[in-house]
Amino acid sequence: MKIALVSPYDFAHPGGVVNHILSLDKQLTKMGHDVRVIAPASEAIPTIGDRFIPIGRPRPIPASGSICRITISIRLASRIKEVLAQEKFDIIHLHEPFMPMLCTAVLRFSNSVNIGTFHASHGSPGYNFGWPITKIMLNRRRRKLSGKIAVSKPAMGFASKYIPGPYSIIPNGIDLTHFSPDVLPIEQFCDGKMNILFVGRLEKRKGFSYLLKAYQQVKEEIPRCRLIVVGPGTRLRKKYDRLVRRHKIKDVVFTGYTTYEDLPRYYKTADIFCSPATDRESFGIVLLEAMATGKPIIATSIEGYASVLTDGEEGLLVPPKDDKELARALITLMSDESLRNRMGAQGLVTAQEYNWEKVARRVLDYYLRIIGETFGRQQILENEAVPASTRQIR
Repeated sequence: MKIALVSPYDFAHPGGVVNHILSLDKQLTKMGHDVRVIAPASEAIPTIGDRFIPIGRPRPIPASGSICRITISIRLASRIKEVLAQEKFDIIHLHEPFMPMLCTAVLRFSNSVNIGTFHASHGSPGYNFGWPITKIMLNRRRRKLSGKIAVSKPAMGFASKYIPGPYSIIPNGIDLTHFSPDVLPIEQFCDGKMNILFVGRLEKRKGFSYLLKAYQQVKEEIPRCRLIVVGPGTRLRKKYDRLVRRHKIKDVVFTGYTTYEDLPRYYKTADIFCSPATDRESFGIVLLEAMATGKPIIATSIEGYASVLTDGEEGLLVPPKDDKELARALITLMSDESLRNRMGAQGLVTAQEYNWEKVARRVLDYYLRIIGETFGRQQILENEAVPASTRQIR
């Protein structure tokens, strides 16, 4: 089967949707399908080679408390038509199908079976960028989607407000060969101190400010501990650096951006993984990464996280924006090694259900189902257009 995976986001910049597409591409290709990835890119993508088709130049656009790196060019039509005519895809799978401009334009010109995956659970279908344009596009183009996937119930609940109809919930997956308890830890942090790990962009909605306040309280009670902060961020990073210096908080390590290859080693180094996001998380992929390396978790009880982690099983859920409850949960886990071990072991079991091999098989089964339904409907319409007296001849 000829499949196109379309991303609106800069494919040279790491992110949840980009990583999702990379993993899905890997698994579908392994199954023997002919896959192309279509996306804007700020630089070459050597990992995919000539199977990557760049369209558009991405620009950083502020949206919903974050930065979207998308192409905003309105001159994509000729290139898109050329690619679609040349490749003749059976399936075009658009991720965030109504994010301007690439996905909406591909959907406009596609004559293939079109499937959309909705990843987010906040903002507007255009994520507060060009909402009037997006509303027009929704009315014109949502009927061109033959099938709709959401990565979680929160994502489905959000998307269905704007694009009604049936959805199939197929979650994000995790590469269990990459995120594994068998990787080596970061040696410099293996010095007897208990390591608390945060992974994520330093954006306000990720809740790191509450973790920093909680860590201050924890440090007073359990001095031999360390907070490791992994993830990019410039403006807020400077703010957090100033807070650390002003309050003389010891053992806070900002690593900045780390590669996908090195990320599992940070999880392995951690004694506890903590994700204190305040909202706007449709799914807890960082929670799965921690589970897959056998680490207990403390996370906020937002809907996207609660759909992945069961309180008291793989970790503890605490109210968002509550540094005192966050500190209590950290101290509880840090003081109980057997509890940490039990939760880490349960996380390993839970992560197996999100193995990318299983997830990709569910996606492929959905493709086949939608193809069958689409061509079945077409046959019915063709039969209804033919006089009854001539149907047997046909």
